[in-house]
Amino acid sequence: MERRFRVRERGSSPRTEAVAGLSMFVAAAYAAVVVPGQLAKAGVPLGPATTAVLISIVLATLAMGVFANLPFVLAPGLGGVALLAVTIVGQDGVPWDSALGMVFWSGVAFLVLTVLGIRDLITRLMPMNLKYAISGGLGLYIALIGFRDSGLVIAKTSSAALSVGDLSKPAGLLALGGLVLLTALVSRKVPGAFLITIAVVTLVGIPCGVTELPDHLFGAPASPGPVAFHIDILGALRPEYFPYIFAFFVSEFFSMTGTLLAVAGRAGLTDKDGNLPGVRRPFYVDSAAVIGGAGLGAPSMTAYLESSAGADSGARTGLASVWAAGGFAVLLLFTPFATLIPSAATAPVLMYVGLTMLGALRNVDFKDPTNAIPAAMTVATTLFFGNFGTGIAVGLTAHVLVKAAAGKFKEIPWGLWIVLIPLGYYFYTLVP
Repeated sequence: MERRFRVRERGSSPRTEAVAGLSMFVAAAYAAVVVPGQLAKAGVPLGPATTAVLISIVLATLAMGVFANLPFVLAPGLGGVALLAVTIVGQDGVPWDSALGMVFWSGVAFLVLTVLGIRDLITRLMPMNLKYAISGGLGLYIALIGFRDSGLVIAKTSSAALSVGDLSKPAGLLALGGLVLLTALVSRKVPGAFLITIAVVTLVGIPCGVTELPDHLFGAPASPGPVAFHIDILGALRPEYFPYIFAFFVSEFFSMTGTLLAVAGRAGLTDKDGNLPGVRRPFYVDSAAVIGGAGLGAPSMTAYLESSAGADSGARTGLASVWAAGGFAVLLLFTPFATLIPSAATAPVLMYVGLTMLGALRNVDFKDPTNAIPAAMTVATTLFFGNFGTGIAVGLTAHVLVKAAAGKFKEIPWGLWIVLIPLGYYFYTLVP
């Protein structure tokens, strides 16, 4: 185990990795319910979709742990799932098997760019200020998810603005109480603070009516046959579908890159320049996960933001991913268990991790406006657009344009000029 994962070399222990892996699993377990539910709206059979999603999560997370030796949970990204189910299938009437084909081709593009070394090149070309901003933007986005899931923040029906939720409801109060408990446990260096908080809020939520007990905990998984390999690869290559493929590609590309750098930095695995040594390995896993997930019926596989719960619990190696994958494997037989954990129980973890990640912004050079504005735009647009990948794309574009307008051409890596071309097309595809 030490030869494979280098646990002690990275300053961790098997026990710490186990606790951190289970923390990642519990924090991301909702994907087993939310993702199949979204896919069902697109006409994908619910039972087979649930099994396909769980199998994809287990295999991809296990590969990230064993092959890349990194602590990440890989699961279908909610943004990509929403794009497929709501926009492409629901609004535009594209068959779901063709939509899965689009995801497949975006994964092929990932793989080609990884083999050519272009993905890690773009990662290295990212300015340091933007890497700090990516961490801060990701933190703000994670915190927003926690506040929203607990009902503390809601979207106004008459506008896109956010407003305070009903603070009298038990879900929000439990989430705030969980945040206080978690902060206290972490400050006291209590092992398993995240798991303890989730368990306490879940149990307290039973008499409060927040935690809904399922009729049964055990249930044999449905056959994935009606979904697995029901994918129209050739039909997805119709010319009018290209903007969809590109939207999948760019959004997930920057989402995966940003999550990888931010969470790895949180775990102390990046170097002094904010780069992740051996970054091509997780990119290979990510590419294979997108391709294989599309084939199985689980679109847009990516590194989950909830992996940060593992990093904050002490995860430093892929052994944590192995434990997380084991949790999802067991969930195949206990699928109703995923509905037992309310969002109010995982919200404190998301709020705590997200808020503490904002500390990365103190490293941004705010004295130089050509550094400050692109960094601030990365954070702001991540929140405004509700899409982490789009926020990074805006930050990179702003960096090039602002530096060029200020005459600081030497501070613009040549590769970013080339990246502007596909980014321009990506923003064009976002126009309704």
